[in-house]
Amino acid sequence: MQTHRTAVLLIHGLGGTEFDLGSIHKMLRRAGVDTHALTLPGHGGTPDDLIGLRAEQWLDAVRAKYQEVTQRYDVVHVIGMCMGALLAILLCAQERHERGKLITLASPIYLDGWATQRYAFARHLLYRLPIFRTRMRVREHEPYGVKNTLTRTIIKAKFERGDTFHYRWVPLACLREVDRLRRMAKRGAAKVRCETLVLHARDDDLTSLKSAYFLRDTIERSALVVLENSYHMICIDNDRRLVVSSVLDFLGLAANDAAAPAPTSTKTVARLASERAVAAR
Repeated sequence: MQTHRTAVLLIHGLGGTEFDLGSIHKMLRRAGVDTHALTLPGHGGTPDDLIGLRAEQWLDAVRAKYQEVTQRYDVVHVIGMCMGALLAILLCAQERHERGKLITLASPIYLDGWATQRYAFARHLLYRLPIFRTRMRVREHEPYGVKNTLTRTIIKAKFERGDTFHYRWVPLACLREVDRLRRMAKRGAAKVRCETLVLHARDDDLTSLKSAYFLRDTIERSALVVLENSYHMICIDNDRRLVVSSVLDFLGLAANDAAAPAPTSTKTVARLASERAVAAR
């Protein structure tokens, strides 16, 4: 089997798809690097598929993909978005990854962003009641982690059309597993030995800069880039170009395109809005 030089493993977030990572896939490929991704267990179908899943199943899937990729490449970088960043941290810690670098995007070590509901702590009480764990739905709501109004309009239209780019809700039991992952990643971060780049928005609505500062201060060889014009979904928000350029620079790659494209045109937004209005009648 032919061995290639460099690859990047990309890990999406909870309820998401490759959409979570915006144009990073494409820009990495244009820079001459192979990209590999996986669909985490319970994703790519319906939110009900997440019921009963454990954090260990997500981690096992990521580890299996990592081992598959490392058999084919000399250098493997790992990039994770949101929950995918937690999985990436644990992967690099447990595998003692030093064959490449780690990049965390909006890692939610703490769920303390400005849009998190004040009574969110009550979920820990509800976890104790099986009927709530399986039947209670945690829904996506505006601003959908996005500051850019154009992108937010697109996301809202996609949700209302029933597109499968991201689950509109997740079961409470699934959020419990994310809380377990957060604790595991917090404990494991000190064991990460590879060079690490932490990207995080100052105004992240889900997780504050406290998470980014924790990773920067805990991971020995780490650097932090703070984004000033985005919310949680940094790969598709106003700072998406800075995210891409920071990733490429950190990996020592040259961009073949000056900037990532805008998410779509105003014409497309108008069409989506029109379709939404028709559907609402």
